[in-house]
Amino acid sequence: MPELPEVETVRIGLNENTLGWLIEGGEVLLPRAIAYPDQPQAFLDALIGAEFIEWQRRGKYLIAQLSQGHQLGVHLRMTGSLLWCDRDTAVGKHTRVRLFLKEKGKGKKEKNRGLKELRFDDQRTFGKLWGVPSNTATESIITGLQKLGLEPFDIEFTPEHLGVKLSRSGRPIKTVLLDQEIVAGIGNIYADESLFLGKIHPQKAANSLNSEQVKALHQGIIRSLSDGIAKGGTTFSSFQNVAGLKGNYIDTAWVFRRTGQPCNICGTVISRIKLGGRSTHFCTQCQSL
Repeated sequence: MPELPEVETVRIGLNENTLGWLIEGGEVLLPRAIAYPDQPQAFLDALIGAEFIEWQRRGKYLIAQLSQGHQLGVHLRMTGSLLWCDRDTAVGKHTRVRLFLKEKGKGKKEKNRGLKELRFDDQRTFGKLWGVPSNTATESIITGLQKLGLEPFDIEFTPEHLGVKLSRSGRPIKTVLLDQEIVAGIGNIYADESLFLGKIHPQKAANSLNSEQVKALHQGIIRSLSDGIAKGGTTFSSFQNVAGLKGNYIDTAWVFRRTGQPCNICGTVISRIKLGGRSTHFCTQCQSL
């Protein structure tokens, strides 16, 4: 599933390309991709005529602010992607929703100039889109937003804040980091990377970390997510940005998907275990239990 760096990469690309473009039509090819409203045509009707003002991110959610006060919410889930393409680009077999866009100020006489398309592709079909009406609380429609923890780059996400959250759970620290109510946006990839950078064993109880370990973990979280964004995210299956390009973070990962390879710090072979049903990668030397 795309995590914070992947979703942030998409947000950046959307803000670079779609702002000021008008939605003049659309097509829903897979009705269940629309989470709200329950009728696909109602979803499209609420968007047509609106202009993209800004794309924001909350955890792993994307939220577009539109000119008419409406919002467009997107969750990519496992294999979803938003693609910015020419209107005449062939439709792929995994395309689920199409939004037809016109560049502001372009008239009918200019034929195909200024015509683009924003497509939602999703191979596994778990991704969702929401059309949030104007004057409606976003969280009342996209209910998954209600319990999200702080953003890792929020000024209030301090080592002290993280320490308080961790002190309330005796679960393994890796499991706690995957809890979106603790910190928003971290998934399996960057949990492993953050723990390595913080030199913390993934099975260590969250409430057993001392203040120095919490500080090191906090720094590891910020560093791994920042590095992920700088590399355009991680692609090891289907993730791509709005231009269809893959992320490069996996090429420089510290431990994730490096089972059997030497640790870049000490040379110890990277280990892999199952923890909470998730593959977990770590160095037994650098992350001693």
